[in-house]
Amino acid sequence: MSQAEQPKMSPAQEWILRAPEHCDLFLGGGRGGGKSYTMALLAIRHGAQYGKDARVLYIRQTYRGLADFEQVMLSLLTEIYGKHFRYNAAEHIFRLSNGAIIELGQMEGPKDYLKYQGRTFNLIMVDEAGQYQDPQFIDMLRSNLRGPKNMPLRMVLAANPGGVGHTWLAQRYVFVKGMEPWKPFHEKHSGKEWIYCPLTYKDNIFLDQDNYEQSLVSSCPFDSELLQAWLEGRWDICRGAFFGQVLDMDRNATAPWEKLPDVLWGHSNPWKPYIAMDYGSSAPAVVYIVARSPGCEGPDGRYYPRDSRILLDELATNQPGQLSEGLGWTIPQLAEAICELCEKWGVKPDGVADDACFSQHGHGAGSIANEFKRYKVHLRPAKKGDRVSGWAKMRRMLADAGKPDVPGLYISRNCEYFWQSVPGLARDPKRVEDLDTRQADHAADACRYALTYEKPEIRPFSPMG
Repeated sequence: MSQAEQPKMSPAQEWILRAPEHCDLFLGGGRGGGKSYTMALLAIRHGAQYGKDARVLYIRQTYRGLADFEQVMLSLLTEIYGKHFRYNAAEHIFRLSNGAIIELGQMEGPKDYLKYQGRTFNLIMVDEAGQYQDPQFIDMLRSNLRGPKNMPLRMVLAANPGGVGHTWLAQRYVFVKGMEPWKPFHEKHSGKEWIYCPLTYKDNIFLDQDNYEQSLVSSCPFDSELLQAWLEGRWDICRGAFFGQVLDMDRNATAPWEKLPDVLWGHSNPWKPYIAMDYGSSAPAVVYIVARSPGCEGPDGRYYPRDSRILLDELATNQPGQLSEGLGWTIPQLAEAICELCEKWGVKPDGVADDACFSQHGHGAGSIANEFKRYKVHLRPAKKGDRVSGWAKMRRMLADAGKPDVPGLYISRNCEYFWQSVPGLARDPKRVEDLDTRQADHAADACRYALTYEKPEIRPFSPMG
């Protein structure tokens, strides 16, 4: 396309079109960000680049949902190519003058997927992916990605937070260890490099932003959390969630630290590291490296008031893609992994665990804590007391994060299992001050135990032992 034929684009859309084509894209911001228009630009650009070899598939859950995208495509193609393209409305297929084909399709369930089975596409785009409760059929579409040698094969997903697919999308593309928006990261389910592009209505320079914001406000008069998710593209907000009003990724999440501060035990102003564990075998075990602030800046330059807690790193033994299924590790296996994590941070494997770990087993087997001690992991009981009071403290410290004069609770972005599981935890419908224990609450429990550990006496490793 010549310069005159270039359609108008926002700076964010220009960046997305310049992104490396070997990277898949998740356009996952709030509403009104121009995600569908961006997908149309990507489809047309792909067709222009690869000509007769280009095969693009755009998917929505229903045919009715295709109508808006169809109009966007017709408008853009007319602007760029004039009359030099064809559209078969019955088959929902655009044919460009260079032989490229862009097909619009519908896929709601297994019967719909059969329409695409065995067919070849080199760019597959799924709009409103949050309407899919699980990723099964979207994953199956990846088997259709084929093309000539040296042609990039790509998948693009677009979604707003708050839909039925909120959790799996957030787990895969937002709360990923080491992930930063607008930068490539490795997504383990597909084995591909992805880029998370959090577009919001503020990125859409062609939109009357003030009027659109007012429309969103009017549509959510009694749901401030959903409104915030739509306006800001926030995936850490979940309607009705137990921590929904106090857990804020902008406030509570910290950039990963490379190491603990140099000022540790034995100094006049020490940081105090320890571990906190929620034990499980058939269910996941979750272990955190916790640092308690003396009231100073961390290595990231952020000030942490005295007695703030920072979850620096995480060990979670969940099955890949499953928040509630453990790996079935034995105590020796788990203890070895804990020691390796502690050695990485220069922290002795001493800390706090669920009171149940200290119950005596029958037949002289001792307690779980005693078994861990045999493998050099030393634990003290959390003395957790009433769950409700523990959750109240956790909620208070989450809410206080960022305040200059009171301790807060901060969680590293490296703590992937925490960010996957905790934001969506729901209340117990019969006891609203408590969590519903049928959920994957293991990270929340380990965090709660960490906050009960008031006077740790843990020392990091040193050359003198």
